[in-house]
Amino acid sequence: MSFLSVTSIPKLRWSSPTAFTLKPPAVSVAFLIIGLVIFGLGEALLISAGVGVSPWTVFAEGLTNVTSWSLGFATFVISASVLFLWIPLRQTPGVGTILNAIIIALVLEYVLPLLPVFQGFITNALLALLGVLVTGCGGAIYLIANLGPGPRDGLMTGLQAITHQPIALVRTCLEVLVVAIGWALGGTLGLGTIFFALGIGPATAIGMQILQLRSNVH
Repeated sequence: MSFLSVTSIPKLRWSSPTAFTLKPPAVSVAFLIIGLVIFGLGEALLISAGVGVSPWTVFAEGLTNVTSWSLGFATFVISASVLFLWIPLRQTPGVGTILNAIIIALVLEYVLPLLPVFQGFITNALLALLGVLVTGCGGAIYLIANLGPGPRDGLMTGLQAITHQPIALVRTCLEVLVVAIGWALGGTLGLGTIFFALGIGPATAIGMQILQLRSNVH
């Protein structure tokens, strides 16, 4: 349970000195892209499992019920609103903030159709769990690259900086709150949603811890 002691994003040899830079280190960009591709693959696995969408999608679905907006527009409004919350949290955007949306969208577009479709519920549940673990691993890599988080990850890091609580706890509380609001608004949730809400924080923290330990070894 030592991953619960992770209270900040590690700075490793391949981390960028600053998030907002016009000349990011090539190694930082490389790890950023690798992390985002893995992150997108994890989300694709969760979607392919078909046993529940992510908490933020539940929130977007709930928002469509009370506004009649499309799911895409609701997702955009939520992302934009989260970015506005960065201002009081003093979060710094970077190239990673932009590439987050682009790369993950491309992975979902081209990888999702290639993933196998299983019929058994247990198999799909395990696939959803794998998706959460893979997403957490990818998130750890791209966050350590320190070239700017995506909207939701930036909210997590901003809240962690203010509360000084473990990353796993902050992320889990955030995801559970989002699920609760989305469900109250009429969004649909499933086992995969629960896996994601309760598992993404610990999975990200574990990924950071493993990467830090491997870096210390080398």
